[in-house]
Amino acid sequence: MSDETPVGDAAPTNPDPDDSRRDRPERSRPARKGSFLRELPVLLVIAVVLALLINTFLVKAFFIPSGSMERTLHGCPGCSGDRVLVNKVVYRLHDPRPGDIVVFAGPESWAPEAAVARSTNPVQRVARGIASTFGVATPGEKDFIKRVIAVGGQTVQCCDAQGRVTVDGRPLDEPYTYVSDPEYQSTPFGPVTVPAGRLWVMGDHRDESADSRAHISDPDQGTIAVDDVIGKAFVVIWPISRWSTLGTPATFGGGGSPWTVPLLVVVLVGVVLLAAGLSRRRRRAR
Repeated sequence: MSDETPVGDAAPTNPDPDDSRRDRPERSRPARKGSFLRELPVLLVIAVVLALLINTFLVKAFFIPSGSMERTLHGCPGCSGDRVLVNKVVYRLHDPRPGDIVVFAGPESWAPEAAVARSTNPVQRVARGIASTFGVATPGEKDFIKRVIAVGGQTVQCCDAQGRVTVDGRPLDEPYTYVSDPEYQSTPFGPVTVPAGRLWVMGDHRDESADSRAHISDPDQGTIAVDDVIGKAFVVIWPISRWSTLGTPATFGGGGSPWTVPLLVVVLVGVVLLAAGLSRRRRRAR
């Protein structure tokens, strides 16, 4: 028998741990930076989708296009137009109430309060649509914002001996109204009994608002359909110096929907948590 060890049957040797560390590529900080840059487009898409969903179903930012609601809402030429948030959920729970400030699609007979330049450039049209979502661009020509004065079944009229609007015979004390022309006199109208499912609306800037009064000769006597209401304006968000909530005046009973702002906070917190959770899941999946 031969004592020689066959070729190829050499005893295995223990690998040097230093060799494996030398062969393994080191992870550097720039790799993390690259990972974030790869995730950034996805995060932006998620943010835009969430914003569109919120804009469609919950809350919409709205740019005040005219001075018809001065001085409650700024929109006059030369002013830094206010941006308000419009609650699109509240009127799924109940109809608009007297005193609410509502955004609505105006009837065909209502002339636009602000001219909107229409672009034929598709890129500009998309950009304007996105800007409108965030309340940066002017709204559509047929979007209006007014205050509800009377609802279905109520009778509205002007004026009593003191020049006040009356609803069901009760005069309204309206400290929120504004008149820029010192010689302005309230124009008598009515009585108008508002049909069911419709609203009588007026602007706070009484001598510069083309509202229900200007359309009293229309078939619907100047009223608008509840179904055309987009939502309730409940807070001024821009400029910051004018941040304020838009409640219901005392002449209409006050109150309103005190849960609106807390609901908005809950929704925004939920959106942030959802976006963070999606980002974390993507990182774990890699």
